[in-house]
Amino acid sequence: MYEALKNRYDTMKYPHCGTSGLKLPMVSFGLWHNFGSNMPVENMKQLCFTAFDHGITHFDLANNYGPEAGSAEENFGRILKQDLKRYRDEIIVSTKAGYGMWPGPYGDWGSRKYLLASLDQSLKRLQLDYVDIFYHHRMDPNTPLEETMGALAQAVTSGKALYVGLSNYDGPTLKKASDILKELRCPFIINQNCYSILNRSIEQNGLKEMSKELGKGIIAFSPLAQGMLTDRYFNGIPQDSRIRTDGRFLKESSLGEGTMKKIRALAEMAAERGQSLAQMALAWILRDGIVTSVLAGASKPEQILNNIKAIKNTSFDAEELQRIEDICNWAN
Repeated sequence: MYEALKNRYDTMKYPHCGTSGLKLPMVSFGLWHNFGSNMPVENMKQLCFTAFDHGITHFDLANNYGPEAGSAEENFGRILKQDLKRYRDEIIVSTKAGYGMWPGPYGDWGSRKYLLASLDQSLKRLQLDYVDIFYHHRMDPNTPLEETMGALAQAVTSGKALYVGLSNYDGPTLKKASDILKELRCPFIINQNCYSILNRSIEQNGLKEMSKELGKGIIAFSPLAQGMLTDRYFNGIPQDSRIRTDGRFLKESSLGEGTMKKIRALAEMAAERGQSLAQMALAWILRDGIVTSVLAGASKPEQILNNIKAIKNTSFDAEELQRIEDICNWAN
């Protein structure tokens, strides 16, 4: 039977999520990839055990994570019940709804019908009575924002979620949603968006600044740009890489000569800082305290251990920050 390490909280740092009382680990564990029905159960267990043994208390899911959709929740639910159940009060479980899950007009987007039905299905798969954070996964241009936010508030008042979050929202819509949730007295505390050295969308669409202004946390997904901000592709594309085995999100065309030149230059800078490229990439996101946590997945336990080392040095001087900007602005 699994028993967590006694010193699991000794090195991880836990900033508050915005101005809320909830603290999250600086590095959280994402189950977007590597927890589907085609993954070995023992490997999934070792990933969860390694994460928790080293202070990662937050496990992030969504209804459509797999493949197939729902399988990540089912797999994590079994691990939680069989091996981590006695640690439930030490663990943050988050899930989301917003993408297509079942046929017909009620299995997608942001209606009250879809969101609350999806949450019930997620809880069954996870074998839980509640999740700690329930997100709306993407903006819905065809459903009134009041309806979507009302469904999130109902998830909390029904006891099926403790907090709510928004994912893939922009700054202006975030402000409108936040105002509605505040009026509903709903504990909205966090935004989940793509953010990395190579993807600055939350700076460009106003989400990062608006989150700071509203006192909401941010958790960054794809902080390593689907593995591009690691040393994985320095010598070509491995046969077991995500490009070869999946190809839905990271394409071979993304690794052009210009992009690889930037990545190698960033890796050289990371080495000068005494970090791996992945560690520097995660540290850069956490540098100013606006982002609460980085959401990093893994296929091997050693990747988790490597990622955690990023929190040892999240400081960058002005010269280093400018150097990163200069590299990223090179022509492809």
